[in-house]
Amino acid sequence: MSISISSLASSLSSLSFSSQISQKPNTLSFSRSKSPSLSLSPHSNSNKQPLTLRVTATVASPEATSTDLKKLVKSRLPGGFAAQPVHGTGRRKCAIARVVLQEGTGKVIINYRDANEYLQGNPLWLQYVKVPLVTLGYESSYDVFVKAHGGGLSGQAQAISLGVARALLKVSQNHRIPLKRQGLLTRDSRVVERKKVGLKKARKAPQFSKR
Repeated sequence: MSISISSLASSLSSLSFSSQISQKPNTLSFSRSKSPSLSLSPHSNSNKQPLTLRVTATVASPEATSTDLKKLVKSRLPGGFAAQPVHGTGRRKCAIARVVLQEGTGKVIINYRDANEYLQGNPLWLQYVKVPLVTLGYESSYDVFVKAHGGGLSGQAQAISLGVARALLKVSQNHRIPLKRQGLLTRDSRVVERKKVGLKKARKAPQFSKR
C-alpha cells in the first residue's frame, strides 16, 4: 500500500483545532471540527462523514476556600481570639493552641482551614480534637475555632484537645468531673529529652570498641 504525498499534505493542512473555554467556572471544553483523513490508496472512499470529538473536563470547586474561612472567622470572632468569653489555651510538647468555642453545628476550623484538611484526614488527630466534646455530648452543639503554632500536627492536635477541655470549663464548672475522669484536663508534660555531649541522642552511646 502506497501513501500519496499530496493527499497526505492536503489532509494535514485541512486539520483545524479550536479550543473554547466556557463561561462557567472550572469547565473546560475542547472541540475538533474535522478529523484527519488519510488516503492510503488512490481508490480509497472519500465520502465518509467527518467525526466530531468533544472533551469536557469539570473540576469540583471546594466547599470553602481559605479566604472565605478567614472572613468567616473574623466575622464570628470580633476583636480576636483573646476577646472571646469562652476560650482556652492548650500546650503539648512545643505546640501551643488557642481555642474558642461558640454555639454552632460542630464545625472545627484550625488556622483558617477545615480541620480535616489541616490534620490531613488523620482519624487519630481528629479524634484528639473532638474527644472533650464527645465526652460531654456537645459534638454538634459548638463550633471550634483554633489558632495553633509550634511543634507538629500530632502535638497541635493534643494541644487543641486540652484547650477545648479548658474552654468547656468556662461554659460550666459541672463539666470538670467528667472531663477530669477521662484525663482531659491534665497537661501532658512529656517532651523529648535533650541530646547529651558525646552521645548520639539523649541516651544512645556510640558503639564500644575494645581494640
